[in-house]
Amino acid sequence: MIHRHIWEDKIDEVNHLRHTEMNKNIYAKRKETIERVFADAKEKHGMRWTTLRGIKKVAMQAMLTFAAMNL
Repeated sequence: MIHRHIWEDKIDEVNHLRHTEMNKNIYAKRKETIERVFADAKEKHGMRWTTLRGIKKVAMQAMLTFAAMNL
């Protein structure tokens, strides 16, 4: 017997909402604005990899990088 996951109906609803015209416009703007910032951080500011070890050190590097990008 095949059972659906308990959240499967919610996932179906979200997938339906994602394909509405309003949300398509939102995703298009997100691609141009928000995702662009992360792409620039990776390509231009060395966020593709790190030589640091530990979550605190990497978090500090990320904060400094994004603070510099925000100037």
